[in-house]
Amino acid sequence: MRRRISLVLALLLTIAGGLALRRFGYAANLPFAVVKYGGSILWGAMVYWLLATIFVSSRPFRIAAVALILAVAVELFRLWHTPTLDAFRLTTAGALLLGRVFSLWNIAAYATGIAAALALDRILSASKRTI
Repeated sequence: MRRRISLVLALLLTIAGGLALRRFGYAANLPFAVVKYGGSILWGAMVYWLLATIFVSSRPFRIAAVALILAVAVELFRLWHTPTLDAFRLTTAGALLLGRVFSLWNIAAYATGIAAALALDRILSASKRTI
């Protein structure tokens, strides 16, 4: 139960960080690349934390692999266009969940975020075992 609470907290902090970066990043004079790809890195981490929360007893590397497959699938999904889907992508929720334009750079950013979340998860899990 303690692990699940930690994972939910990591998930919520990641979501808050991503939303804050996208909302206030430009106002804080952060460069475009930091706002754009920082948000994508946090999105990838969010996918990891979400899956880790759902599948709390699964191995972290397996969670990371599934998170990467899911993130790549979502990015490839951007290549599919229908009027309804494109209309949803124009909304804030659609842009945050599905994005608008396919980019290989986003896949790299997702992988970075997933790897960072995996590393943090392993560090936190190891430190809890030694306490």
